[in-house]
Amino acid sequence: MPRSWDIFCAVVDNYGDIGVCWRLARQLAREQHAAVRLWVDDLARFTLLCPQIDAALAVQTVQGVEVRHWTPVLSEVVPAEVVVEGFGCRLPEAFVAAMLRRAPQPVWINLEYLSAEDWVETHHGLASPQPQLPLVKYFFFPGFTPRTGGLALEQGLAGRRDAFQRNAAARAAFRASIGLAAAAPDTLTVSLFCYAEAPLPRLLEAWCDSGTRIECLVPPGAALQQIEAHIGVRLPPGGTWSRGALRLHAIPFLDQDGYDRVLWASALNFVRGEDSFVRAQFASSALVWQAYPQDGGTHLIKMEAFLERYCAGMEGAVAAPLRQFWRAWNQPGRGAADWRVLWRDVAAAIPAWRAEAEAWSTRLGASSTLADNLALFCQSKLK
Repeated sequence: MPRSWDIFCAVVDNYGDIGVCWRLARQLAREQHAAVRLWVDDLARFTLLCPQIDAALAVQTVQGVEVRHWTPVLSEVVPAEVVVEGFGCRLPEAFVAAMLRRAPQPVWINLEYLSAEDWVETHHGLASPQPQLPLVKYFFFPGFTPRTGGLALEQGLAGRRDAFQRNAAARAAFRASIGLAAAAPDTLTVSLFCYAEAPLPRLLEAWCDSGTRIECLVPPGAALQQIEAHIGVRLPPGGTWSRGALRLHAIPFLDQDGYDRVLWASALNFVRGEDSFVRAQFASSALVWQAYPQDGGTHLIKMEAFLERYCAGMEGAVAAPLRQFWRAWNQPGRGAADWRVLWRDVAAAIPAWRAEAEAWSTRLGASSTLADNLALFCQSKLK
């Protein structure tokens, strides 16, 4: 297997890119025992996902990974055996020149975004010769089938999740650590992470009128900003707001391990983008995904492709309200959806949906992981 890796990541705006790259870097270091350098252009934002990062340091080692600040002028280094561009970020010209000088030349990977679309299988692993350089770049697509690169999943995650969900004391201790009292009986716990485009005010009204008590956990970000604008109340971490059947809890921004526990502690998780989307699937709870909004409705094609796989074999009583709710959540500008009806129907399906989610998580967990598949692929390309 490759012994050394350089992974480049540009922190765009929603933490998904750095979330995936950080998970991949840690897994390669821990499970492949590889030397991993992670180049990040925005260390300040990275600290939110990993508080151990010191944004003032240009070079540091955290959890077995050498983290380097990616600046316009890079210190001279010998590139690793494998160089990964996270999600098409453009490598520095000086680093590419160093790749040309290295003997043998590195395996160059463009780690692509996750999609359930069929075309991913035919594009995964394709070579892209560079017209002006004697180098070849390979496209590596995460995905949901054996003919793709798989998903980011570290060893032992399912066991840690199951132990947490079975241990009432552990759950109570975690809730206390983020400012929550013990869960009240007959209350549905929901975590909420979405983009600003989500039709959140209409869902909040449906929750207030719900026949079931709901506690909603909201981290800092677009969802909380939209909620504060709607209710006219500022909610700092630890703040709460109640109306009708709904009680909102503003929780702190957590690192990746803490966010996993939020997902594990919730019966329904609203997630967005890529990293939280994958982690919610491994939480074995019901989930609602908001795909990253794209011009021309491209994100809706991605959503439908995933729904086809996710809902295959589901009972109609579960799949039908799930599909309707996801479509309304991802198309806020189309039609006047009755959110009270949408919520009533999807809430009724959650108990059966949980069993389907557990089965889905188990199937995904039985497949090869993104880190293992990537390492095997790169090993086959090393000269």
